[in-house]
Amino acid sequence: MALSRLAQEFAAEIRNHDWSDAPYRADRAGHRREDDRLDRRSEQLSKVETDRVRMNVMWVAAQVLGHADPNFDEHEFAEAAGVNPYNSRGRKSEAITKGLRKIDGRYCRPGTRDVAEQ
Repeated sequence: MALSRLAQEFAAEIRNHDWSDAPYRADRAGHRREDDRLDRRSEQLSKVETDRVRMNVMWVAAQVLGHADPNFDEHEFAEAAGVNPYNSRGRKSEAITKGLRKIDGRYCRPGTRDVAEQ
């Protein structure tokens, strides 16, 4: 299943951003550390820490997209955002799904722990 245009654009922004110095500075969208002048460079996270930041950003965007789009595929979105959606056996990782707020398989409304009644 193909991601919606909006989901593709969110994923591209998440994947494109250099998250390795995220806690140390406010960056514009699309920041790339290699474009910084040497005197502008700040501390840098490890690869594991950077991947955790990227995953958290992916989850936040996925929560909103999943609530808005009934055809949203969180694993496809994670992969498009640069987050590995597979476990060590090559299957879809439950970690991707467990990072999202759902009740009875339905995404909670953004900013709540409630599912909107339809």
